[in-house]
Amino acid sequence: MARMSSFPADAHPRYNALLAEWNELLRRCQAGDRDDPVDPAPYGRDLLERWAEPQRRYHTLDHLVAVLARATELTAYADDPDTVALAAWFHDAVYRPDRSENEERSAHLAERALREAGVDGARIAEVARLVRLTVTHDPAEGDRDGEVLCDADLAVLAGDPAAYAAYAAAVREEYGFVPDDLFRTGRADILRRLLALPRLFRTSYGHDQWEAVARRNLTTELELLEA
Repeated sequence: MARMSSFPADAHPRYNALLAEWNELLRRCQAGDRDDPVDPAPYGRDLLERWAEPQRRYHTLDHLVAVLARATELTAYADDPDTVALAAWFHDAVYRPDRSENEERSAHLAERALREAGVDGARIAEVARLVRLTVTHDPAEGDRDGEVLCDADLAVLAGDPAAYAAYAAAVREEYGFVPDDLFRTGRADILRRLLALPRLFRTSYGHDQWEAVARRNLTTELELLEA
């Protein structure tokens, strides 16, 4: 079913490349015992349309591109890079800023779509688990695939000052329906939760390259919210 979007998904400059990337990924992950493997393209187009929905300002196709790129950057740390990539595609596929169950609904979407597409049950379960993990961004020690997905998703926190400011502004736009005082309170709680984590980034690369900058950005935003 077609979705209304702020701009057509296929207007994004990387639409065709993303669809081709998805098609290759899903073909690699489909069970090999079918004589007529399911065409991956309709699933890819559906996902891309979801990521282009009009309520999104930060959780957009550009965010998907960034998370996929960071996950690729961290490939050496993953046990199953293809499963991490599938989870990246689905992790914010369902997104309504006025809902609290986005990750759960995204996980259910992954379970349903990947089952229809012929992916084996064990991989589907792992994709759904990884999607749900993005609620807390707190993978267990030794959860290599969880560490890669969470690091890729949080890498935006380590942007330069202009990039981080743009990220924070986009998040505020997504919650434009929330009054300023309530937004400041809720956003500050999220920032404190992140800062309270022993490590924001669990891979050694993410910790070495992004941790200090991300903590500085989070602390600065928190100070501004509390001023």
